[in-house]
Amino acid sequence: MNIGEIARRAGVSRSTVSYVLSGKRTVSEATRQRIQAVIDELDYRPNASARALKEGRTRTLGLVIPPASQRLTDMQLGFVASVVEAAARHDLDVLLSPSGGDHDRSFERIVTGRRVDGVVLMEIRLEDERVTRLTKAGLPFVTIGRTAEPHGMSWIDIDYAGLIARCVHHLADLGHRQVALVNRSAELVAAGYGPSHRALAGFRAAAEERGLTGVEVCCGDDTASGEACVEQLLVTHPDVTAVATINEAALPGMQRALTGAGLSVPGDFSVTGVAAQHWAEDFRPPLTAADVPMVEMGAEAVSLLLENIAERGAVPRHRLYSPPISLRSSTGPVRARGPGPSLRLPAVPPARRRG
Repeated sequence: MNIGEIARRAGVSRSTVSYVLSGKRTVSEATRQRIQAVIDELDYRPNASARALKEGRTRTLGLVIPPASQRLTDMQLGFVASVVEAAARHDLDVLLSPSGGDHDRSFERIVTGRRVDGVVLMEIRLEDERVTRLTKAGLPFVTIGRTAEPHGMSWIDIDYAGLIARCVHHLADLGHRQVALVNRSAELVAAGYGPSHRALAGFRAAAEERGLTGVEVCCGDDTASGEACVEQLLVTHPDVTAVATINEAALPGMQRALTGAGLSVPGDFSVTGVAAQHWAEDFRPPLTAADVPMVEMGAEAVSLLLENIAERGAVPRHRLYSPPISLRSSTGPVRARGPGPSLRLPAVPPARRRG
């Protein structure tokens, strides 16, 4: 059933039916009642486009994700799924749009094309041109992550600085004196990726406070990079007895490297960090970690965005998540071990020692 059939049965034009559905123009009461009678008889339900026309909205949210050329991490996919599910509960559609590099045209269409009512923006950098563009355009948006100066914008984020600092304090309480941070890739750090810089700041502050020697390494978001990163770490810094990480995608490789080196977890080496719960539980033994509440965060991002859409100029709101460290089985008291294993030296950036 469509508008054309309603128009034929009511004896009016298609445009007149559209005016009744949208309320954009005045139609005589007799004509409106005749059209409404046909609609009721046929049990017609306006499609999303007709509803949007009547409400002046698209009933679609934009979700700006990293470039499609990059494989999304499990945590990124979790945020995508949580936003889509939360939007569906409000009978809203979600339009995915990659950004960065060759995908800037897609982002620009989101901003200027009136295709969405508002935007959820992922993977925020400390200085993020996308945030500036959305602000200038006046399109409602919420970010998962935050810029260096997030005042005046609505956002949700994870307290990477505080959580990594707590991981370091936990390791120090267990007697570890030489610890490493396995961060995200060097490219992301160089681009000003917020979580990487905040995790690094928290790591440095806690290591200095506890008088620890801290080693900082970057690592790609995949198993192979995790394995190569830890193999090199064990060769170049054999005194390191524990790592904290925000790179959950590298965890399987890190585990493989430790096993290959003959190191047991946590007997010889402790591992902790910030990760999605299922990544932590799949680690062997289960990872002591701050579990990222992706479902809750996605739902809150959508809720904040709907507030901004409904009330333009509303006071921006934000929430910083700081989940507890779930004590599992991957961390334990430090114990002395012999000289470091003889391992091949992978081609990864050299570690930076702090102490």
